[in-house]
Amino acid sequence: MHYVIMGCGRVGATLAHSLEDAGHTVAIIDRKSDAFRRLGTHFAGKRVAGEGFDRDVLLDAGIEDAAAFAAVSSGDNSNILAARVARETFGVDHVVARIYDPGRAAVYQRLGIPTVATVRWTSDQVLRRLLPAGSEVEYRDPTGTVELAEMAFAASWIGAPLVRLEEASGARIAFLTRFGEGLLPTPETVLQDGDLVHALVRGADRANVEAVFAAGPEKEG
Repeated sequence: MHYVIMGCGRVGATLAHSLEDAGHTVAIIDRKSDAFRRLGTHFAGKRVAGEGFDRDVLLDAGIEDAAAFAAVSSGDNSNILAARVARETFGVDHVVARIYDPGRAAVYQRLGIPTVATVRWTSDQVLRRLLPAGSEVEYRDPTGTVELAEMAFAASWIGAPLVRLEEASGARIAFLTRFGEGLLPTPETVLQDGDLVHALVRGADRANVEAVFAAGPEKEG
C-alpha cells in the first residue's frame, strides 16, 4: 500500500521508516527540503518539498493512490487543514493529524479527523490508525489467557449496536474511545465512525475475532 506523510521531523521520519520497513511505499512532504536529511540515504520513498495542504503537492506525493495520510508537522492548523484536504478532496479514508493543543482535539474529532494529542503521542499509536487491520494488545492477564486489545473494524459495522458485534465475534467490548474520551458502552450503544474499540478476548481466539471485525456484519435475511 502507499502512504503519504506530511512533516519530516523526528515523528514523520520514524513513521516513514516504519511503514517502509513493513513493505509499503511512502511519500513524505515537508516545506523545508533540508528536513529530508533525517531520512538517511537508505530511504527509498519519495521526498516532496512544499506545503502539505497544497493540492498539487499532495498529487505529486501520490495522494490519489494513498491508503492513508498522516499530518505530523509542527503546526496544528497546517495539520488539520492538510488532513481535511486529504479526507474531503481526495477521499482518503484513513487520516490522522497530530495536535499540540489537546483541548482542540475533540473539536477536530467531530470534524471526522482522528487526532493524536502530542502529550500522549507515540509512533505506534499513529501507526495503529494508519494500518486499520487486526488488533493491538494493550493488556494480558497474568496467565496470558485473556487479552484487552484495540480492535480494528470494517466500516460496514458503523451504525451497528455493539451487542451485535459481541454476539458475532464472541468478544466482550470493554470500552470505546470516542472523541478522545473513554466511553463505557450500554446495550443501546451504536458504533460510530472514528470510534476505537477496546475488547476483551481469549488470546487463543483473537485471530478469529479479528476476522469477524474485519469482515463486517452478516446480511440478515
